[in-house]
Amino acid sequence: MKVNRPLVFLLLFVISFPLRAGDGFCEIRNSAFSNGEVITLKVFYTVVGAYFGAGEASFTTTVEKMAGKPVYHIIGDGKTYSFYDNFFKVRDKYETYIDTGTLQPYRFIRNVYEGGYKKYENVTFNKAANSAVTNQGVYKVPECVQDVLSAVYYSRNIEFNKLKVNDKINFSMFLDNEVYEMYIRYLGKETIKTKYGKFRAIKFKPLLIKGTIFEGGEKMTVWVSDDRNHIPIRIESPISVGSVKIDMISYRNLRYPLTSLVSL
Repeated sequence: MKVNRPLVFLLLFVISFPLRAGDGFCEIRNSAFSNGEVITLKVFYTVVGAYFGAGEASFTTTVEKMAGKPVYHIIGDGKTYSFYDNFFKVRDKYETYIDTGTLQPYRFIRNVYEGGYKKYENVTFNKAANSAVTNQGVYKVPECVQDVLSAVYYSRNIEFNKLKVNDKINFSMFLDNEVYEMYIRYLGKETIKTKYGKFRAIKFKPLLIKGTIFEGGEKMTVWVSDDRNHIPIRIESPISVGSVKIDMISYRNLRYPLTSLVSL
């Protein structure tokens, strides 16, 4: 099925690296991020070999309370630069509230505008009933299903050193009132040079849902930092016209030193 998937959704999805359910999908505890973390990425479009900075996406983490329970409130916020708004305006905002102990989502909010496409989604996850309650109905979901943003932060706690090159990692994701059975293919480690600096990185390819901008299949490549933070370093993919490259350009309040940074 062909679907429209906004830009920040793609950023959120491709930097996730979830486990198989059988590998302890419900059992991981957070050891990768902390309260106050902020990560910013810059989006570059390429046409005929030239790079154009088109916009930025930031991801912030704070600790709050929901129904008396401590939760991580995580926000993914993306927008195009003002000069680029005349061509293709983007104002995307994603939010998730996840349990600080289990990293399971309680609530997911998606409010996006991209080139005239608008979407608002508000999801409450009932873990006891394995259901997702949205503004359009109630849907059955698998145990420990993630939303696109909670999956990113859950997956940052994976022990990548236990994977072998070409391993497929399967997972379930709820979006647009549907459960998607997805996978990513682990490609190993390498050192890459980005707009921020030179990094030791973990490399993989996600299976993408075919949409209006990105092709389906394993066309996109993603690199995350090869240290205990596992933050996104670079994302590259062909698009309908040209290609896109997304680089991490700043960070604050990481839980650990960014030891994967070789040089600026």
